[in-house]
Amino acid sequence: MKTIWLAGVALGTSLALAGTGAAQDITVGVAGPMTGQYASFGTQLKNGAEAAVADINAAGGVMGKKLKLEIGDDACDPKQARAIGEKFASAKLPFVAGHYCSSSSIPASEAYQDGGVVQITPASTNPTFTERNMWNTFRVCGRDDQQGSIAGDFVAKTYKGKNIAILQDKSTYGKGLADEMKKALNKGGLKEKMYEAYTQGDKDFNSLVSKMKANKIDVVYVGGYHTEAGLILRQMRSQGMTSQMISGDAIATNEFWSITGDAGEGMMFTFGSDPRKRPTAAAIVKKFKDKNVDPEGYTLYTYAAMSIWTQAATKAKTTDGKKVAETIKAGKWDTVLGPISYDKKGDITTVDYVFYKWSKDGKYDEVPTGKGS
Repeated sequence: MKTIWLAGVALGTSLALAGTGAAQDITVGVAGPMTGQYASFGTQLKNGAEAAVADINAAGGVMGKKLKLEIGDDACDPKQARAIGEKFASAKLPFVAGHYCSSSSIPASEAYQDGGVVQITPASTNPTFTERNMWNTFRVCGRDDQQGSIAGDFVAKTYKGKNIAILQDKSTYGKGLADEMKKALNKGGLKEKMYEAYTQGDKDFNSLVSKMKANKIDVVYVGGYHTEAGLILRQMRSQGMTSQMISGDAIATNEFWSITGDAGEGMMFTFGSDPRKRPTAAAIVKKFKDKNVDPEGYTLYTYAAMSIWTQAATKAKTTDGKKVAETIKAGKWDTVLGPISYDKKGDITTVDYVFYKWSKDGKYDEVPTGKGS
């Protein structure tokens, strides 16, 4: 069964194969938190990359060569991410799909640039990643100034006169997202009653919850990851707080529900429109489900990142980083996410953030903006 991106590589691949005997593999990478508290997202990236490499190789590879996948575990630690970047660059990998955390993607990108490596992140949403005039940085997701703005506008319009708390985990992603939400909230005429920071890895948030309870908070916006957000929500409910919690794309993992249980019902977050429901992804989704794997969150985004690089390298007839990067920016690419094109910074040219809500069956689904509370 051919997926949609294969149409873009079939001709180039068949021509390359005609003049190629046994060819050396091309090693590409995927990097993210394969271990640690955010490992569920590392699994998403790994699943997407492995599926893409298998399909690319089944279709003939890239210019007659098979792809080999190298996996890097950064545990969402900036120093570890930089070390992976240096390792992959010194090994002359032409392409890396990664990382997950913005605080990992940003330092790693510098090593990739020095080593001529194209980097497409499936998940890092901090604007800084593509704002540094670097030739090698791309993403297939949106940005925090987009999803933060959508969340801030929604809260300002839906909760006029209510008490708002904004929480953030001090990370590049979490603080950046919270600040963008705050900016839009204030622009919409609503001032937050609380703005508080917490530390990644904390487990006891009862004092923070007590403070929110004393301030009669109606809406809690969390700029941070699913582990702490889930614990905060669970402890809110245990103290009798019924406030609405809203957050960003780092909640898009079934592991969130395993942390909150029934306390997660009604929690909302922003994420791109569900790629699992797009016609362009139907064949790939079926393959995953046949293996009892849910291609949730950033799984299909990673698959798309792999296919974009494959199409661009095939079109450019080279794996040279700068030439492939120029080709990516100049083209429009068919992917499981639908057609993707880029601006000069390496950001996608469309914005499709929507709201999701967790239901009592432990699943999240899209809800119309303004009707999710």
